[in-house]
Amino acid sequence: MRPVPRRRLLAGLLLTPVLTTGCFASGGEAAGEDAADGSRLRVALAFPPAENLSPYGADATLLSRLGVTEGLTELDANGSAAPALAQSWTRENDRTWLFTLREATFQDGTAVTPAAVAAALTHATEAKPVPAALAGVTLKAAEADGSRVRVTTGDADPALPLRLSSPGLAILSPKAYGSGESGGGGDKGRRPDPTGTATGPFELTKLSGTTAATLDRYDDYWGGRAQASGIDARFISDGTARTNALRTGQADIAEAVPVSQAAALDEGTRHETATTRTTSLLLNTKKGPFKDPALRSAARGAVDTSVFAKDVYEGYADPGAGVFGPAVTWAADKRVKPAGRAGAAEPDGTSVTVATYNNRPELPEVAQVLGQQLEKAGFRVELEVREYSRLESDALTGKFDAFVAARNTLLDTGDPVSVLASDYTCDGGYNLALLCDKEVDGAVAEAEGLSDSAKRQQAVMDAEAAIIGTDAVVPLVHQQIITGVRTSVQGVVFDPYERTLIDTGTRR
Repeated sequence: MRPVPRRRLLAGLLLTPVLTTGCFASGGEAAGEDAADGSRLRVALAFPPAENLSPYGADATLLSRLGVTEGLTELDANGSAAPALAQSWTRENDRTWLFTLREATFQDGTAVTPAAVAAALTHATEAKPVPAALAGVTLKAAEADGSRVRVTTGDADPALPLRLSSPGLAILSPKAYGSGESGGGGDKGRRPDPTGTATGPFELTKLSGTTAATLDRYDDYWGGRAQASGIDARFISDGTARTNALRTGQADIAEAVPVSQAAALDEGTRHETATTRTTSLLLNTKKGPFKDPALRSAARGAVDTSVFAKDVYEGYADPGAGVFGPAVTWAADKRVKPAGRAGAAEPDGTSVTVATYNNRPELPEVAQVLGQQLEKAGFRVELEVREYSRLESDALTGKFDAFVAARNTLLDTGDPVSVLASDYTCDGGYNLALLCDKEVDGAVAEAEGLSDSAKRQQAVMDAEAAIIGTDAVVPLVHQQIITGVRTSVQGVVFDPYERTLIDTGTRR
């Protein structure tokens, strides 16, 4: 008898509520060799590819949500590292781990070997900018004996198995990097091509710019054949259009349904999931008016966060409490009150540009309300709204004074320390506030070095307090997500970490 595929087993485990207001659930059955072929799934996604579906940036979760890519590990229901391409691992010493690979093949037919895995991880370390999961981390991977890969970090990294679950550290075949089947060579820093080179149950066969993608079932998937024969994905940044595609039968699944459209869906097609996503106002600390800590303090004082969960999100969110919200169940009891570092200055008509994106339809309204609050305090505000793919590079280079972003704090690794390192330290790869603060870097570094779970969690909250104390970030709300699913579809994965949407059991 074929064992239950890993993805379906995981989904079954995740039926148990483990977060405060939501669970990780999938309604499908285990897929096996005798599963019906099923028809193709039509999926409406909110975010068009920003980097031609390279796994090294924001596109990484598009690939994982569609069942294309996998890493050595993945997250289980409790946010712990679980086997994926690695079936087990051991720690040799503080800096070195051995990962034993399971028998699997890439979608181009080549074997998943220690040499290929080591090469894939090495390419990730050479990417510019570095994937968020590797922010502040020195990592080396090498082929070991048998089916094992040895991974060594520059400093002790007790969260390495969690880190390697990141969608940004997906394992692709040597072909993806322009190298031969041996696993060597390739262009250093080259963006890999995931077309037909990943390991998941669905193979990317065609990308039509930023409008659509075609995926076919990969029949030799190690975890069992998927029940759907393929996926036809459309990237629809407008939330109302995504919802209408579901209502009119043009889509089977629509992600990120706007709260304004939720009532338009029948109760059986509307699924709410508590997530670890926080919407925040991020202030540019490197240049422009918010380089001045006193003006950042004035901006923070101008923001009334109580209105966002109730009015903008219509109850599908919790008020902003910190970088980490109530879905991170241990955070509230360990939260430390931040100490302000600067007194507020009078804005006195200071002009600021606040930018956000419309892929998450509530964000423009959040930005508009923020603009009104800032203007009431004496700022002059200009709003700029674009699609995320047309905004990210400008945001990361500091072309805006302020940025409103919705960030899943456990998306990159499942380790809260990692998101603090990537988003708020001097060397962070996703530092939208361009924050570079010695106290913050020191607090994050202290948390990174702790292996005891309770001590690491407390150090995370100490670092959160240091970050919020700079007034570089103002947490606004902690979100729920609404997914629209036609009643004929089964097995959609409602994932609080937002890494998975479709797996082997998703079908219609």
